[in-house]
Amino acid sequence: MSCLASCCVASTCGLCTSVASGISKRSARLAYCGLFGLSLIVSWILREVAAPLLEKIPWINSSGTHTKEWFQIQAVLRVSMGNFLFFAIFALIMIGIKDQNDRRDSWHHGGWIAKMVIWLLLVVLMFFIPNVVISIYGTISKFGAGLFLLVQVIILLDCTHSWNDAWVEKDEQKWYIALLAVSVGCYIAAFAFSGILFIWFNPSGNDCGLNVFFIVMTMILAFVFAVIALHPAVNGSLLPASVISLYCAYVCYTGLASEPRDYACNGLNNKSKAVTASTLILGMLTTILSVLYSAVRAGSSTTFLSPPSSPKSVVKKPLLEAEEMEEGKEKSKETEARPVSYSYAFFHVIFALASMYSAMLLSGWTNSSESSDLIDVGWTSVWVRICTEWVTAVLYIWSLVAPMLCPDREFF
Repeated sequence: MSCLASCCVASTCGLCTSVASGISKRSARLAYCGLFGLSLIVSWILREVAAPLLEKIPWINSSGTHTKEWFQIQAVLRVSMGNFLFFAIFALIMIGIKDQNDRRDSWHHGGWIAKMVIWLLLVVLMFFIPNVVISIYGTISKFGAGLFLLVQVIILLDCTHSWNDAWVEKDEQKWYIALLAVSVGCYIAAFAFSGILFIWFNPSGNDCGLNVFFIVMTMILAFVFAVIALHPAVNGSLLPASVISLYCAYVCYTGLASEPRDYACNGLNNKSKAVTASTLILGMLTTILSVLYSAVRAGSSTTFLSPPSSPKSVVKKPLLEAEEMEEGKEKSKETEARPVSYSYAFFHVIFALASMYSAMLLSGWTNSSESSDLIDVGWTSVWVRICTEWVTAVLYIWSLVAPMLCPDREFF
């Protein structure tokens, strides 16, 4: 039996080593996404089951008067803080990497077994930290989560403008027709969805002026986007305007859906005090996908995230001429340092901020007044979402009018 156990352990270690080496060569970003997703799962599990265990730890339950919701928030914040420190440390280590000959490039892509051990140690150590430190981290996390939402908006703007430019550069009629079709489709979806929100969040017999204001403002913003984008003095396009309009309608929906379950104007959930497991899973998956998309997109953005030496941030040069393809020059280019394709440091910063953002979602923005069975529910979540929508609108409008107001400056 001991021999069999030794063989099993050796096989398992060999498998982990081979998987880790494969990850280091091909898909480091996906591996970091997987690690971040694992941290969210751990946070969620501990949020549901760790409260009785934390009650028995004297340095956490020092007063003995805390509620179940307080212990749930503690579990989420401590895992989040360990995750935040892991990515923040890597962000500091990766500052200034410009080419793949830098030794730290291998640190970013390799050593996954050591990284898993470090991540686990950091998470475990956070449960030995005094409550006052966790309280400070919870306060800072609110600002970090807001910064993450801001970065998410900037990434969305960058993505929509890149999408529009890519189709326009093809300079073919079918692509112009596709641009028009997608733009009209997005606008129809945005206004139709806004109309549905009136049905869901403005039930008859209730005074829901606040909800009506949010929805009407969303529809007005969509109309303003189109007017400004199509104005002759503005070098705009209808596609980004339509996509941003649809996104604002979605953010408005998430804000209204975060209203307390006993709020009369929340027509979706005012008849139930708790959400089902399937709803929780769906909401968690949506959060994970949103966070991971932002992180991966941040790593490949061409506007402000790529280092100066990145191939994505420089102008394309003509192909080498025939006389330059000599044997000696080919060998020199083989040994020449290849620039990194994205900013490693900023990539880890995104995950660090996302750790704070996810902690706020799971802890109700550290507000334990709501039901502990709910995720991202409460008036704090509502106003965070609505303010995110308005900030998105301001940034998009500024991206359109800034070149006109400041003609001497170059905007990307």
